[in-house]
Amino acid sequence: MKNIKDYNLEDLQQELLQLGEKKYRAEQIFKWIYVDKVKEFDDMTNLPVTLRETLKQNYTMCNFKILKKQEASDGTKKYLFDVLDGNAIETVLMEYHHGKTICVSSQIGCKMGCKFCASTGIKFARNLLAGEIVEQILAVEQDLGENISNIVFMGIGEPFDNYDNVMKAVRIINNQKGLNIGARHISISTSGLVPRIYDFANEDLQCTLSISLHSTNNEKRSSMMPVNNVYPIEELMKACKYYIDKTNKRISFEYALAKDNNDNLEDAKGLVNLLKGMLCHVNLIPINKIENGNYIKSTNENIIRFRDYLNDHGIVATIRRELGSDIDAACGQLRRKNLKNQEEN
Repeated sequence: MKNIKDYNLEDLQQELLQLGEKKYRAEQIFKWIYVDKVKEFDDMTNLPVTLRETLKQNYTMCNFKILKKQEASDGTKKYLFDVLDGNAIETVLMEYHHGKTICVSSQIGCKMGCKFCASTGIKFARNLLAGEIVEQILAVEQDLGENISNIVFMGIGEPFDNYDNVMKAVRIINNQKGLNIGARHISISTSGLVPRIYDFANEDLQCTLSISLHSTNNEKRSSMMPVNNVYPIEELMKACKYYIDKTNKRISFEYALAKDNNDNLEDAKGLVNLLKGMLCHVNLIPINKIENGNYIKSTNENIIRFRDYLNDHGIVATIRRELGSDIDAACGQLRRKNLKNQEEN
């Protein structure tokens, strides 16, 4: 059956018209799902019984089940959700002074093969549909009994490798009659799929674009991120400049600092030269150690020195606060551990 949460409001209106219903029923259903957050069609009490029966016969509510939940001492919560087809995905809730932020997955597994990511080595299964992306937010809100204020697409998967579903999910999340989360409170990260950066620049969305950069040297970046073999830094930066010119929005460049790899002064100088004059911000990330991974976190001293060098030379840089350090913090680790346990049993 079709997932009712895969439809944005306009598509749901058309779907209901084909069922011989009035368009306004779509707004009622949207309110029940995204405002009242009901989990069953029978709970939509202002719909006629006949319509509720039709919905039950033709659609599913796609309510995820929590397989595991970890909670860190800083309040970070990591969820492992059963997506109802035998697969599992991770979603992370983070507490900040400005509100609750949820990090959603966009794929089951990932094709990108980034060497510092725990999702590497887990076989790619499929893209998540729009409703499955949105359901992560609903499932966490229902578990908490509170609303989420910020969304980041930085969980398992490459969002721009599942572009159409991610864009549809963003519009459902952003819809005032849906979850009503402002576009400026939504951030989408990409490892650097250049054609999709051009597409995103033309979407007329106010979401924040984050680029996983991690090195300014093609050889070094390719060793960390195979995507660089297809879209090298020169092509990536050309697309980034197009995005800035088109949208007049700042790009956030993610830079994971790995000890004795990309955290020295020469790397900082290269970053200054690459980004000078661009409307951007650098988010320095103390890298998470993963099982069988080759990279380890840079020293605190090096991280601070790297940040200060960038700021002193006109590049705004901040260090991402480390959250969930006492649980499976790296993206993909909880799912990876769950799969390993299943294989052993």
